Amino acid sequence: MLRICLTADPENFPDCRHDTRSVTRTVPADRPSVRFDGLSAGNWAAAVIHDENANGKLDKAIGIPREGFGFTRNPTITFGPPRFTAASVALAGDRSHQVVRMRYLL
Repeated sequence: MLRICLTADPENFPDCRHDTRSVTRTVPADRPSVRFDGLSAGNWAAAVIHDENANGKLDKAIGIPREGFGFTRNPTITFGPPRFTAASVALAGDRSHQVVRMRYLL
């Protein structure tokens, strides 16, 4: 399964846990695309995990992700997730198409 978190709140990126305005989706991993309708204008960022064992979280081994992950704008990853500003996309009411590249480290 792919678990997707879309938020406009930098304080709640990348997990969206405490953002009441966030949009989350769980879709089959082989689904080619996901559409989000009705988003307000502003900066939004998405985090995606490939939850291979369906436990609802990104599994890690010694701090290194054991499952795939990705972010909007495909920012460079060093240690930990990117900042909201590196992954955010400005939405102005019209359509925006983003391709998220999944990364697998282990």
